[in-house]
Amino acid sequence: MSFSDPQAVVVEFLAALERLDVDAALDLVSDDVVYQNVPLRPARGRAAVGRTLRQMMRFCSGFEARMQNVAANGPIVLTERIDVLRRGSWKAEFWVCGTFEVRAGQIVLWRDYFDWTTLLAAGVRGAGKAVLGRLGRRPSRA
Repeated sequence: MSFSDPQAVVVEFLAALERLDVDAALDLVSDDVVYQNVPLRPARGRAAVGRTLRQMMRFCSGFEARMQNVAANGPIVLTERIDVLRRGSWKAEFWVCGTFEVRAGQIVLWRDYFDWTTLLAAGVRGAGKAVLGRLGRRPSRA
C-alpha cells in the first residue's frame, strides 16, 4: 500500500475493520483523529476512537464494508457502501456514506452518515430472519 494514496489508506483501514483487527485499523489513524457517526458526538483522538471501535466489536462477531463507490479528491476520500454487522445468526445490512481525510498516510477525519431508521429496520429484519432460521432448524415431533 502506498501511504501517499489516500484511497488506498481508507480501503486498507476498512479491510482491517472487516478482519476485526482494531489495532491494524488504529495504525492507520493519526493521534488526533476525529471519528463521528453523524449525529452522535465525535470521538477525538486515537485512544477514544480505539475505545469506540473495541466497544462496537464487542457486540459484533463480524463486519463487512461492501464498497459501492469510492472517490478521492486529494486528501479527501468519499465512500458509498453497504455495511453489514453480524452477531451470530443476526445480520443487519444498511447504506453508509463515509467521508475520510488522509494526511501523511494517516486518517485524520472519519465521518459516517447513514439513516438511523434504515439501520433500526435492518436490525429488526435481521432479528426476524435469525428467529425464523432457528425455528426452521427445530427437529419435528412425530
